[in-house]
Amino acid sequence: MHKFSSIAPAIIRLTLCCLLLFSSLGCAANAAIPTDGPYGYISPSSDGIGKLYYGREIANVMGYQGANWLARPSRATEERSDMAVDALMLKSDDVVADIGAGLGYISFQLADWVADGKVIAVDVQPEMLALLEVERDRYHLNNIETVLSTESDPNLPTESIDMAVMFDAYHEFAYPAEMMAGIVRALKPGGQVVLAEYRAENPLVLIKKHHKMSQKQVKKELAAAGLTWVKTDDRLPQQHLMFFEKLA
Repeated sequence: MHKFSSIAPAIIRLTLCCLLLFSSLGCAANAAIPTDGPYGYISPSSDGIGKLYYGREIANVMGYQGANWLARPSRATEERSDMAVDALMLKSDDVVADIGAGLGYISFQLADWVADGKVIAVDVQPEMLALLEVERDRYHLNNIETVLSTESDPNLPTESIDMAVMFDAYHEFAYPAEMMAGIVRALKPGGQVVLAEYRAENPLVLIKKHHKMSQKQVKKELAAAGLTWVKTDDRLPQQHLMFFEKLA
């Protein structure tokens, strides 16, 4: 009895310590994620920035150092951007903003459709815009202009564009709520926002997790921006092509 009685308090203390530890772990697991307005924060994943928007971790931005990937020869067959641009049904005098334009891969295709209008190539990286401008001037394209945005503002005048397109760009916006507010403000009444995003629903689309988006997530986030979903065009091999409208 004496031997047992000397061990028992130690076992009890150990048990209590374990219970307290598990309890604290449970509290930590259920603790509220730190928030900042519409955003929450977690430890960054391998391809995310640790910032949440409607439960989605925002993806790392592809810097200008990765520009070669944007200009890869296989892109045309992998993405069929020609089909995507066809689906936009642009009029020749439309003003279209290519948000996250990068090297202008989409901007140059849009320019063919709006001969009497304009393409506004918007990007947050001046290095990307500089490379785009070199190619634009090389081919003497007078209907493409560039705009340097910030992470939270596209720097577009109010009601100045008929359409804003984002090809594999939206998921990288560090401030999606603010950027979309600026884009919606820049749209004319009845104007459209069109997103092309790799399908998160399809595990065979071999793109990093946070560089894909589901239809459900896109609809949730753009509804929060005050846009109405119009349709999803399924003609592309790997991407959703989603159309949203600003009500007149």
